Amino acid sequence: MKDILLSVKRQKTEIKIFCSCIVLAYLLNITSILIYNTEWSELWTQSLWMLLLSCAFYGLSIVLRLLLFGFRYLIAKK
Repeated sequence: MKDILLSVKRQKTEIKIFCSCIVLAYLLNITSILIYNTEWSELWTQSLWMLLLSCAFYGLSIVLRLLLFGFRYLIAKK
C-alpha cells in the first residue's frame, strides 16, 4: 500500500479549515440563541452538537474541494 504523507503546510491548512468550521457552528448557535431568545447556557450545554455540526461542515468542505479539484482536472485535460 502507498503511504499518504501530509506536509506541515497542508496540516496547518486543514487545521485552519476545521477551526473555521468550529467558529461557523458556534456563530450559528449564537444566532439561534438570539433569534429564539433562549438561555446563554445553551452555548456550553450544546457543545457536543456544535462539534458534530463542525464535523459535518468539515465533511462538506472536503466534498466541495474534491468537486473543485475534479472540475479543474477535467478542464485542464481538455
